[in-house]
Amino acid sequence: MEQSDAFRALRCTATGEERPPEATWTGRSDAGAPLNPVYDYDAVDWTRTTLADARSMWAFAELLPFASGVSAGEGGTPLVGAPALAEELGVGSLLVKDEGRNPTGTVLDRGLSLAVTAATEADADLVAHASPGNGGQSGAAYASRAGIRSYAFVPSRAPFPNKAMTNVHGGEMRVAGGRYPDALDALHSQLESSWFTLQEFDTPVRHEGYKTLAYELVGEVGEPDAVFVPASTGEVVYGLVEGFRDLRELGLVDDLPRVIAAQASGCAPIAAAFESGGPVETWEHPDTIVGELEIPDPAGGDLAVEAVSETGGRVVTVDDEEILGSAVAAAQGAALEVGAAGGAAAAAADALADEFDGDATLVVVNTESGVKTADILRSHLMGQGI
Repeated sequence: MEQSDAFRALRCTATGEERPPEATWTGRSDAGAPLNPVYDYDAVDWTRTTLADARSMWAFAELLPFASGVSAGEGGTPLVGAPALAEELGVGSLLVKDEGRNPTGTVLDRGLSLAVTAATEADADLVAHASPGNGGQSGAAYASRAGIRSYAFVPSRAPFPNKAMTNVHGGEMRVAGGRYPDALDALHSQLESSWFTLQEFDTPVRHEGYKTLAYELVGEVGEPDAVFVPASTGEVVYGLVEGFRDLRELGLVDDLPRVIAAQASGCAPIAAAFESGGPVETWEHPDTIVGELEIPDPAGGDLAVEAVSETGGRVVTVDDEEILGSAVAAAQGAALEVGAAGGAAAAAADALADEFDGDATLVVVNTESGVKTADILRSHLMGQGI
């Protein structure tokens, strides 16, 4: 795949040291920190119309590492108004960026499209990573499209739709007993073949896909007062803020919109670090029904804290019942199939609505399709006697 003209280097997020773009598509810096692509903004001539007219993630290839890539039509997802929910919250507008409309029903399609593109650039014949569920399905889909073998290591509690569709897409899957860290351990202890990693922040391009969320949002709504997004590994939060940073450099936004990251109260290492002002530490006893958010040692946790802080935002926690209730409310009040992880962002908007005035525009990022966690949402209703 041809690199984009504006792509200049890979920069260590800890030291600022740069290496040439062709140096590697996997691994971290010499300091052990994630690498971040660097671009020449003078080579990019965008307007707000450029953003508004885009219909896919790859319309923004000038600020991605590759000019084209392994794509199934990811991005260009709808921004859906939820006036009834906005009225309940007492804000002017509540909009849901519905990432469940991506090819495999997850925002991670944006990142895995780029990661698998990097794998093709490296002539990889096997890609692999560990995932709570959605990433395994997405990685299998894009690897299959590129004609590359793939392995996904998932925890036993990963939703059945993710497990089934990983195989349906042609990926090989191994299920590790326990939770996400067990799947990550199994990847490194059980997979004997050499592989090209698709793991978040172990490839310097995966998080770049989430920048395009910011581009699309500004093209669709201008500068929202706040964007609410689930935190998980930190990659989507960090990528989203990177996208707003790009637009500020290009003069297309005056400042960074507030980004509010949401975590489940039963597994909130990023929120704890944000409150304490210290580094992200491993959450000792993770316990949330939302598997995509049960990440006790998030690879992008510190980067997410820094990014959120720069926007004047914050990291909040919400209980499982609030998460599931908000996902159900979106389904019943806005005809949107919001997954459990997306429900965390909606719950955070509900919790913080009083901080905004009556004409504020709030955006909630729904990171997954509701059908992925339909059994959890249905069980929530049954617990209420419905």
